[in-house]
Amino acid sequence: MAAHKRDKAVPNESAAPVREQLVRDSFTLPDSDYRLIGALKRRLLDSGIEAKKSEVVRAGLRMLASLDDAALREAFERIERIKTGRPAKGN
Repeated sequence: MAAHKRDKAVPNESAAPVREQLVRDSFTLPDSDYRLIGALKRRLLDSGIEAKKSEVVRAGLRMLASLDDAALREAFERIERIKTGRPAKGN
């Protein structure tokens, strides 16, 4: 009797993709922008989508990335530049 070769396992194409590594970060933004995130979350909730702050920011990043260079520049010219970093410690 001849020995049967085992078929090599074929990867399942419907397997879930490997999750991207998450990075924790913090940043400073004006109160009006912070409130805007809340307003966007409420609009999403009204349309049946529960979103986290980070998801709102990520969606915004993808929208910015889809803009052409002129539109991206215009978007950045419309925001106020803010001083970054932590406030100095008071003595």
